[in-house]
Amino acid sequence: MMQISKRLGCSHHKVAYWMSEYNIMRRSQSEAIYLMHNPSGDPFKTKQPKTPEEYVLFGLGVGLYWGEGTKSDRNAVRLGNTDPAIIKSFMSFLIQFYGVDKSRLKFGLQIFSDINPADALNYWIKMLGVKKSQFYQPVVTRSGSIGTYRRKNKYGVATIRFGNTKLRDKIMEQIADIAQG
Repeated sequence: MMQISKRLGCSHHKVAYWMSEYNIMRRSQSEAIYLMHNPSGDPFKTKQPKTPEEYVLFGLGVGLYWGEGTKSDRNAVRLGNTDPAIIKSFMSFLIQFYGVDKSRLKFGLQIFSDINPADALNYWIKMLGVKKSQFYQPVVTRSGSIGTYRRKNKYGVATIRFGNTKLRDKIMEQIADIAQG
């Protein structure tokens, strides 16, 4: 409405009035901003799997997010795990089926205080094939008693994150479709 009012040289209240008068739906501010940043339309066109290998990766990606993803974050797709193969598989899923640019992915790292942060970060950078600049500052949790986590969690928990509400909603829709059978 602001852009229309500027173009017409009138107040946005007048534009709002006429839109209401003619039952023209208004966009939310977030929808308007999203469209402004994506003038070619929604950048996430879901590629449907075609080969048996693609079906496996697609099912794995949706299943990983369904079971392990952080669904409480309504503005991003986020998944954490101690196994680099799981993070890499989910990364491949996002890239192959949604066209996510690998360089736009962000990563978090949660480690215990008895783990060297630089060693853990270098491990994950090497295992995932991403840049150091894609990582947030590691979150260090004070170690408690010696436990079995040392064998399972030698390099901490890595979290892959892609901030986009529309993509998160698309994946959640696919989960709902699968859940309904």
